[in-house]
Amino acid sequence: MNTRPPSLGARPLAWLLSLLFLLCVAVAPAPAMAANAPQEAVLAGGCFWCLEHDLEKLPGVLDAQSGYSGGAGANPTYRQVSAGGSGHQEVVRVRFDPARISYGALLRSYWRNIDPLDGGGQFCDRGSSYRPVIFTSGSDQQNQAQASLRSAAAELGRPVAALKVQIKPLNRFWPAEAYHQNYAELNSVKYNYYRWACGRDRRLDSVWGKRARSGAAWASGSKS
Repeated sequence: MNTRPPSLGARPLAWLLSLLFLLCVAVAPAPAMAANAPQEAVLAGGCFWCLEHDLEKLPGVLDAQSGYSGGAGANPTYRQVSAGGSGHQEVVRVRFDPARISYGALLRSYWRNIDPLDGGGQFCDRGSSYRPVIFTSGSDQQNQAQASLRSAAAELGRPVAALKVQIKPLNRFWPAEAYHQNYAELNSVKYNYYRWACGRDRRLDSVWGKRARSGAAWASGSKS
């Protein structure tokens, strides 16, 4: 008489396959959620009071914070950076919802709020701490930043080499002092006078014409 237990055969295998299927279904939505998670961009374009104010009002931007990036020193202060020699630039860290505004669209607005032909500072603010820089995180931002550079050059009818905006990897963002945050809203009279006296908008109009401060598609027809 055969006393061996019944063969388990294919039943456990089928059970394991069903379990694996259920696990795959359970985790499938995770990549989509990650893709729609808030993203960050770090951009330098002269006075961070102005750039913060220009970018934080864009639809899809969650918040913008003034700070410093580009140098080697930790915890830089405004006095150190504005004095020159620190290697840091005044920057703005922008948190945005990629479902509402893409990184490429954010870069279009960035370009049209700076003078890309000036690598020695921006507007009335001179020196390396005010030079325009796109700090990238990862290869995707790097590629999109390079594409935006070509699109901006095409729109302006200039060779790429004529545009002085640097594109380089982000090392670290250091928040600026509290009194620099939301400066335009908290000190509107001083801010508006500074912006007017610095000639920022006059220069933007001269460089970009009717597209100054605009997020419209590139005139060259680029999709970046």
